[in-house]
Amino acid sequence: MESTTPTGAPAVDPAHDASSDAASAEFDAVIAADGRIEPRDAMPDAYRKTLVRQMSQHANSEIIGMQPEGNWITRAPSLMRKAILMAKVQDEAGHGLYLYSAAETLGTSRAEMTDALLAGTARYSSIFNYPTPTWADMGAIGWLVDGAAIVNQVPLCRCSYGPYARAMVRICKEESFHQRQGFEILLTLSRGTAAQHEMAQDAVNRWYAPSLMMFGPPDADSSHSAQSMAWKIKRFSNDELRQRFVDMLVPQAEALGLTLPDEGLRWNEQRGHYDYGELDWAEFKAVLRGEGQCNAQRLTHRRRAHEDGAWVRAAASAYAAKQAAKDDARQEVSAA
Repeated sequence: MESTTPTGAPAVDPAHDASSDAASAEFDAVIAADGRIEPRDAMPDAYRKTLVRQMSQHANSEIIGMQPEGNWITRAPSLMRKAILMAKVQDEAGHGLYLYSAAETLGTSRAEMTDALLAGTARYSSIFNYPTPTWADMGAIGWLVDGAAIVNQVPLCRCSYGPYARAMVRICKEESFHQRQGFEILLTLSRGTAAQHEMAQDAVNRWYAPSLMMFGPPDADSSHSAQSMAWKIKRFSNDELRQRFVDMLVPQAEALGLTLPDEGLRWNEQRGHYDYGELDWAEFKAVLRGEGQCNAQRLTHRRRAHEDGAWVRAAASAYAAKQAAKDDARQEVSAA
């Protein structure tokens, strides 16, 4: 019987590598023609490993990213705000599911990816290791963090790996809503009382630099970017995407009536882009090492949630086994 992933996509044979000259040439031709690599196609092992790393990290980020906002659901200032935030957090859970399922087509199970996250050996986006002390943080996350995600992820809709590209289409549509929701929260606060405006500005002050670092280290220091671009997994470099994001933020900040906390931010007529100040890459590396404000808290909470959900997974497995037994019995009766 053909093996499939939980989404019904055909599971790939991990040994189906582009090891032969013919298979390698076929892979290279598809990439050169801007085509799509599908799960059963031959591919270099390094390409497969790169995708598993990126897609699982992306999925982990969606799941961990539920935490900073989830703790504000019961504290949101109105019923409408609660409902919108709850819907957003549910969207993030769905994004994680799409991405884990897409990654499974490469031969790595969701259980393996989850175990790596819980063991602390798999990464997720460093942005989610910052605290959310005020309601304005929900606006800043939506406008800045989800805004950065859109700039980074829209090009992934053209990723060379088919399942990843297709998953990103829906994810990007929903992230667009998240970004607009965050912008609206900040706009409301900015136009409110002096205290509310100050709260919004404080949140932007804290989230601006981390959101710029979401695109990864500078191109000169990135160990994966060049090869991922050569394989057309990603289409633009870290610095190119970061520049797009800054150029997008400036007029939006003006519309919000808020100031971006960047003394180096100024229009460069010669380049046709905004210059921006140096980022604290030492802080970025420290957070990646697990030394951020919320690293330990995020993983502790995720491990506890995984343990608390063990009975649900066991019940689902038992039900699936029962249904499979019934299907087998029906097939035997039909064959008799």
